[in-house]
Amino acid sequence: MSASSVNRRRILSLWLPRLPIDRIQRFFGNVGLHETNEPSIVVIKDNNALVIHALDDAASRLGLYIGQPLANARAMCPDLKVFDADVVADAKTLSDIADWCDRFTPLVALDPPHGLFLDITGCAHLFGGEAALLQTLVRALGRQGFAVSAAIAGTSVCARTLTRQTSGTIVADGGEAAAIDRFPVSALGAGEAITTGLRRAGLKIIGDVAARAPGEITARFGARFSTLLAHALGQGDAPINPRKPLPDYIVEKRFAEPIATDTMIAMTLSRLADTLIASMEKQGKGARRLEAAFFRTDGVVRAIMVETGRPVTKSAVIDRLFRERLDALADPLDPGFGFDMVRLSASRTEIVVQEQRDLDPHVHDNDELAALIDRIAARIGGKRVVVHLPQDTHIPECAVLAAPAQHHLAVAMQAEWPARTENEPPLRPLRLFDRPEPINVPFATVPDGPPHQFTWRRALHAVVRVEGPERIAMEWWRQDGRQLTRDYFRIEDAEGLRFWIFRDGLYEGEVFDGDGKPASPGWYVHGLFA
Repeated sequence: MSASSVNRRRILSLWLPRLPIDRIQRFFGNVGLHETNEPSIVVIKDNNALVIHALDDAASRLGLYIGQPLANARAMCPDLKVFDADVVADAKTLSDIADWCDRFTPLVALDPPHGLFLDITGCAHLFGGEAALLQTLVRALGRQGFAVSAAIAGTSVCARTLTRQTSGTIVADGGEAAAIDRFPVSALGAGEAITTGLRRAGLKIIGDVAARAPGEITARFGARFSTLLAHALGQGDAPINPRKPLPDYIVEKRFAEPIATDTMIAMTLSRLADTLIASMEKQGKGARRLEAAFFRTDGVVRAIMVETGRPVTKSAVIDRLFRERLDALADPLDPGFGFDMVRLSASRTEIVVQEQRDLDPHVHDNDELAALIDRIAARIGGKRVVVHLPQDTHIPECAVLAAPAQHHLAVAMQAEWPARTENEPPLRPLRLFDRPEPINVPFATVPDGPPHQFTWRRALHAVVRVEGPERIAMEWWRQDGRQLTRDYFRIEDAEGLRFWIFRDGLYEGEVFDGDGKPASPGWYVHGLFA
């Protein structure tokens, strides 16, 4: 066997032809549908008419078919059970099935509307071979109430073609052309226009099309169909598009008897963490993003992710982070009838940089701070733990940027903030509002003087001391001239409260009414001093 054939991909295609009706029957618990053998269909609107979108075996035996108008179907079967299509719910169900298929391979791709691709290259032997893997998938989905067709081939297009005509076929490498030779051209899924054109040209089966010269097919039906045909015949293949990127490291544990207790789950995660750390340590790496996936026996999959500010190289840290995350879940981890597989993966890793830690006591302080941030982020979410970074701008509300602490801790510790002048009052308030709040100023000194009194939050404040104005012009190169010049004042009222207020706009220069005449600028309070 040549090296190219050894490394050839193996693709398993799953097709769920009755997914919409199977989903509905699962929702109703199969009561009154299968037991009474009453025909059931799902309809969808097409060109302002309701047509059959999916149907069960009973409806199919009556001669109904997909695309048939509902009126014709009711004429053939007055007792027909009719359900409205829900494309969003169908897509969600297909996504859930894809999550369940992750237990067999991390490379799972959607084949909409009702299909999946699984790249099983190099992993089929873990499940007893390709035949055993295919049977396991079909039987498991069948027990969950889904009709499924499956096939394995060297290319995704060939495997997909096989599932539309038969189920359970496994094509050896190089046998793709012979496997689909007798199938009708419609099995290629090239579209109604091309399929009709092939039939009119007398090419009714795939073998007839394959017998023609490639140039002839390309000239008549286009390069896209010619490429599709070549892939179906095993002559090259387009890569599938997995739903999730492949993690850097994966470890998992399968159970003959499902586990359901918190103690067993914690022990399993701890052992997997030890194995994961050992694998990363060999290449000098640490984990920055970790995901634990719990596969239930009924097909439900629950995934929990944690992130760290620095590469993790100790399994005890992983245990602690996942304990914090599990304890903080709003929806507790429900094992149902138990988990039959637990997987721990590191989707983001970094090379661990060795540091001199004995001579610098601040290094240990930084480690403890980073560990504390990781634990808090695991409990309440990484976006809620932030550090503030200075920005090179004179606009008050833009002078500080709130960034996730896990990713910007080192930058925040080295950031340089404007120094405060000793024995001088602060130029900026201790509390700055996210949005300036409007105040009512009955009169102020024109053109650039402060107000004598103002009303804020229905309370009147008499001004006794004023510092300012401090004029701040907006960044015209960013704002397109939409924001006005501000004059800021530090004000103290008769009660001793100190405010930071500003006039938005210049008198007789920037503020105009609807008739284009000068208008009075607005006043706002932007912050409070201590």
